[in-house]
Amino acid sequence: MPRTPAPAHTPARAVRTHVLTRTAVAAALLAPLAACSASSGPAGTADTGKTGKGGGDRPVTVTVTPTGRQAGAGKPVKVTAAGGSLTSVTVTDAEGRALAGRVAPDGRTWVSDRKAVPGMAYAVTAATRTEGGAAGTARASFATAPADKVNKVDWRPGTGTTVGIAQPVSLVFDHPVENKAEVEKQLRITTSNPTEGSWGWMRDWSGRDRVDWRPKSYWKPGTEVTLNAALNGTDSGTGGWFVRDYTTTFTIGTQQIVKVDLDRHRLTLVRDGRTVRRIPVSGGTPGGDKRSWRGTAVLMAKEGTINMNSETVGLGDAYDKMVDYSMRLTWSGMYAHAAPWNARWFGNANRSSGCIGMSDADAAWFYGQVRPGDPFEITGADTKGVVAPENGFGEWNLSWAEWQQRSALR
Repeated sequence: MPRTPAPAHTPARAVRTHVLTRTAVAAALLAPLAACSASSGPAGTADTGKTGKGGGDRPVTVTVTPTGRQAGAGKPVKVTAAGGSLTSVTVTDAEGRALAGRVAPDGRTWVSDRKAVPGMAYAVTAATRTEGGAAGTARASFATAPADKVNKVDWRPGTGTTVGIAQPVSLVFDHPVENKAEVEKQLRITTSNPTEGSWGWMRDWSGRDRVDWRPKSYWKPGTEVTLNAALNGTDSGTGGWFVRDYTTTFTIGTQQIVKVDLDRHRLTLVRDGRTVRRIPVSGGTPGGDKRSWRGTAVLMAKEGTINMNSETVGLGDAYDKMVDYSMRLTWSGMYAHAAPWNARWFGNANRSSGCIGMSDADAAWFYGQVRPGDPFEITGADTKGVVAPENGFGEWNLSWAEWQQRSALR
């Protein structure tokens, strides 16, 4: 406010009062600046800038949120200027990493691209300019409260791998995810060629929350795929906070499709549209729980020689043996593998306990040809039903429209 000149013969008491008033105003301006200095406690507001010509250029007031030493995480950092503008803002965490952001076109606000993460201290430096053109600097600091519960992620496929044309990107969470839409917003898939795809949520076979990204149709061979899950600072709900980011990069390999005809008891490997080899097989025994699944199953893993015990899949004591060239197709226990004990049925009848069995020689060759992510397109009249999305990577059994509806952002 402009100063009003005192009368020429103002009483002494009145002059002293006016001087005290100026001192109080100066203290009021300086106090917020001290509270916002780098060596101070929680950041709030600050006045910064120099007096312009004629003494009429007022300082810039800078406000930073969050504030305090136990601030809530999960929101962007916001810096606001009043009575002037911001020319630049730097926000650095306790580990020396800068939090990217941008000043608005009007110069009044700066907002970080990422959210403040739990259990982290931040330093803020704002360069300002008054309306009269004077430059100034404001400094602030704040710290967020630590996470009371942390959520973690297990993801597939692994970094640097080459996978088949049906491999989805799959994230399984340690704890429940209530804020599915907020989590999905932080997940980004980039590809080396235009690939349409969508995220879909489900309850994994393990009972945990899971989200997969699959293309509209099988991947194009040679596609390079990158997942960036910028989850650090995202609240999943009662399942807790994410306190790190996740990334993986992988490549799509040769176009291979395994066609399994249970009615004709035959497996055919098709590569780049051409039949490579036909193998006689025996699928699950008709008429009961030992039947195989149909639909599209995706090769999840090549597990080699493993112990297969029927009690683990609810079939009592039907079998307990070591099995070679085991290739997992579902979480429920359907494999393709060597089954020499069933040799008389290969190409003739389905007499397995649900798996796709073949000779040792055929299994050895086939095991060397396929890779995780290759689709097995299984047909047959007498099966247990279609592979469910959560039973391995059965999402290919949903139409594109059905899959899109599983996105939390639809």
